[in-house]
Amino acid sequence: MAQGLAQDLTSQILSELSTTSPLLSADVFPSVPSTTVKSSLDRLGSREMVTYETIDREEAVLTPEAEGIAKEGSHEAKVFEAVQQAVGGLKIGDLPGIVGKESAKVGQGKAFKEGWIKKDKDTLRPNTDSITDTTREQLQTIQQTRTYPDPKVVADLRKRKLVNMQKVISFKVSKGPKYAAELVKEETDLTADMLASGAWKTATFKPYNFKARGAITPSGALHPLNKVRHEFRQIFFEMGFEEMPTNRYVETGFWNFDALFVPQQHPARDLQDTFYISDPLYADKPRADPSISQTPITQANAPKQESKSLDYETYWNSVREVHENGKYGSIGYRYPWAEKESLRLVLRTHTTAISTYMLHKLAANPRPARYFSIDRVFRNETVDATHLAEFHQVEGVIADFGLNLGGLIGFMETFFAKMGVLGLRFKPAYNPYTEPSLEIFGWHQGLGKWVEIGNSGMFRPEMLEPMGLPRDMKVYGWGLSLERPTMIKYGVKNIRELLGHKVDLNFIESNPAVRLEKE
Repeated sequence: MAQGLAQDLTSQILSELSTTSPLLSADVFPSVPSTTVKSSLDRLGSREMVTYETIDREEAVLTPEAEGIAKEGSHEAKVFEAVQQAVGGLKIGDLPGIVGKESAKVGQGKAFKEGWIKKDKDTLRPNTDSITDTTREQLQTIQQTRTYPDPKVVADLRKRKLVNMQKVISFKVSKGPKYAAELVKEETDLTADMLASGAWKTATFKPYNFKARGAITPSGALHPLNKVRHEFRQIFFEMGFEEMPTNRYVETGFWNFDALFVPQQHPARDLQDTFYISDPLYADKPRADPSISQTPITQANAPKQESKSLDYETYWNSVREVHENGKYGSIGYRYPWAEKESLRLVLRTHTTAISTYMLHKLAANPRPARYFSIDRVFRNETVDATHLAEFHQVEGVIADFGLNLGGLIGFMETFFAKMGVLGLRFKPAYNPYTEPSLEIFGWHQGLGKWVEIGNSGMFRPEMLEPMGLPRDMKVYGWGLSLERPTMIKYGVKNIRELLGHKVDLNFIESNPAVRLEKE
């Protein structure tokens, strides 16, 4: 049906041009949608039968209330007429019953302002013999011409919500170099019948459009988080790190908190900060799990080295003792450590639980090592523009002999320089499982201020020595979210537009690749 309408309009355009050129579509086809007109013009324009230019303009359109005023008069005029017709004046309380509540409410104040009526106690009396209903006249002019000579009048009527402005598209159409009064059918294919009959000699063929764009081929696209994650992985691999297995979203309180020397009374273990599993509530004590790879992902096929067996029961007891009574030169927290609390199942709140697990494995064969992980963690956060209940954590650990704080700061400057972040600042901080601890700040050129980009520190002896690691082996640890640098790189202000059900798939498909060291 739409195609038939377009065909009829095409013929009408050619017919009108035979007598009037150029013509305005708004005059010839005032009630036809601009999209329909343009479709026909494009069809004729591709054959060079017409040329046209687009004209954009704004028109004033009356609201339903204004149409009533144009027909019956303004509210203030109705009030004046009612007062004038009343013998001896009109009681204020009787006005709504005569002109209506809306007209009484709006028109009374306007009539007073214009000086048309006056108030005598509770009675309204006329203050002039006759009036000019300017508002009605202005609206009638706009109704007929879609505009008004004085822009201030239109602005005032818009403020009173009597007029709306709408964009109108029309076209100025002229004859083209191949104009004809009728649209000649153009053949799209050269057929065998046309060759046999010789009809091809007189047929008009539609020319090929070599500038036409092809149909978009649907394809998959990497999420921006995955692109930034890839860049981080490349940085870690360049610096000699091994990737840790992070396929356990559910951890016990032991690996997530206790083994990190986080006390069982710590606020981070409250229900308002951590998601606890309801079924089952508890897990077994720590033990070797043959179903999960015990080696870093990138070292799965490396030659095996001789190592001592790990005693999980001794590790369990050492963690208990360092919490309850202190050990390894520490006085501990000195509280009754609860075994059940340690065995509660939680959605991991940080990937440091995996780092702890891998460092315990390292104790079987202590040696310099560099591990990293990038994966999802969960916090019982209030969701807003910068926080979600789940996000991705980038974490790195370096274990070696003789490490110190100066080395940590120097390494952080090197690591973040590969991301294009220079001139770091460090601020002392508190963390239950690192001492000293440092917050890392970098200068954000776009925001024009220093922003926190990560946390770092040296793991405490109360965390490392219960594992069986040598006393002179030190471990650096640091972490940051994956979402923050991704939001900065892609100009995303609301994290819910980056991750979750509000993500725009067009944004996913069209976003470019990312290079962390490039602006």
